[in-house]
Formats: sequence, structure tokens, C-alpha cells
Amino acid sequence: MQPKPPHFIAIYPGSFDPITNGHLDLVERGSRMFDKLIVSVLRNDSKKPLFSVEERTEMLREVLHVYPNVEVSSFEGLLVDHATAYTATVLLRGIRAISDYEYELQMALMNRRLSPEIETVFMMAHETYSFISSRLVKEVFSLGGNITGLVPPSVELRLHARLAKTKTMKGQS
Repeated sequence: MQPKPPHFIAIYPGSFDPITNGHLDLVERGSRMFDKLIVSVLRNDSKKPLFSVEERTEMLREVLHVYPNVEVSSFEGLLVDHATAYTATVLLRGIRAISDYEYELQMALMNRRLSPEIETVFMMAHETYSFISSRLVKEVFSLGGNITGLVPPSVELRLHARLAKTKTMKGQS
């Protein structure tokens, strides 16, 4: 009898404020690499997010439901504690540029120190998406730029709704 292969659970953490097509690319590729991929929204109020954690998890569920082995969650605190709660042994991180690598390396080494049994796997962004970040999408959008093709259509609709709501609120004050 053949031994059963190991079961790999990975966590893909991030702020996802909002989710971009670059994030989706990593999810699609990561879903093929791991038995289960948990996309986890970091609750970090110091970043002043555009969307609440609940809104971000809802957006993720809307676009990720097509991947049967992908789950959406949220967390605060140490990533390695969150991974341990899910019995995940892999942290999936995307790299767009050298500047990402420097930060991600520091985080990976700290996570290894805190939890040596959890490995960090770096995945290079597809060249089509290597320039996209949530921050840049929000900035371009807020200045009236076209973000079609940078985020899923449902996320673009939410951005338009949020902008309209913000303009209405500013008009009332």
C-alpha cells in the first residue's frame, strides 16, 4: 500500500483593500499548489482601510467561490498563531519587485523564528500584474483613473459605490 501524501494547508494573508487581479492570480496558482488555501484578511486598523474587514471578506468570497479548495477568513495578531489555528504549514506570499522581497524576507525570517515548522513560500507576481497594488489602485481610482482590468468587476462596482457615498457625505457637511 502506498503511503498517503502529506496534506498541505497554506495561508495567503494580506489586507486585500481591495482585492486586485494580482491577488487573484496568486490565489488561482496557489489553489493548484496546495490542498487547501486560506485567504486571510489582516485586521489592522492602523492602516486606515477603505473597506471594513467584513466588506473585504465579502468581496473575497464573491470572487473566490469558484475555487473549491479556497476558504476566506480574517485575523488579528500574529500570523503564525493564525496559521497554527488552521494547522497550516505554509505561508504564501507574493513578490512584485525587489522592494517587496526585502520586507517579505524580514517577515519570513521572523515567522520562522516564532514558528520553525511553518514555511514561507514566495511566488512571483505574473508580469501582467507586477505593478498592481491595492494602494495604487485606490489612488488612481480616487483621481478618476480607469482601473478596469486591475480589479474584478464586482470590486470596481464597490469602489464606484464607495466613491459616490463619500462624495454624498462630503456634500452634506
